[in-house]
Amino acid sequence: MRLTDLLTPERVAIHHDHLDKAGVIKSLGQMLAKGTRVNGAEIERVLMEREQLQSTGIGEGVAIPHGALVQLDTQHAGLLVVPEGVDFAAIDGQAVYIVFAVIGPKRATGEHLKTLARVSRLLRNRTFRERLIASESATAAHGLIAAEEGDRP
Repeated sequence: MRLTDLLTPERVAIHHDHLDKAGVIKSLGQMLAKGTRVNGAEIERVLMEREQLQSTGIGEGVAIPHGALVQLDTQHAGLLVVPEGVDFAAIDGQAVYIVFAVIGPKRATGEHLKTLARVSRLLRNRTFRERLIASESATAAHGLIAAEEGDRP
């Protein structure tokens, strides 16, 4: 399974407006709702509940909000690039520029954890993160991820 199997081009956006953490989560909720039977407000609620436990800002300009819903049969991902940065209460205290959200079925915990690990590995590379943040369009950002994944299963 590749991240691009979960991350459709319609669920990638570059946001040049000033956003706060709640605005990012709301935007991701709406994006993640596309292609599911779940409304954006429900996804937003689940992502925000997770954020209230502890920030998913893992440092180095990256946050990986995630959650699970019983209504889902498969995992879905959304990517929001915020070139100006957003305060996400990240572990390193720095602004977040890349927010890669994952939602999935409640019963698929193992698969969910594998996906989160895959996202983390993909975004570990500083040069790749810089290229992603500099993407001219959502299509270009999606293409970068597809190219980076290459032939890796």
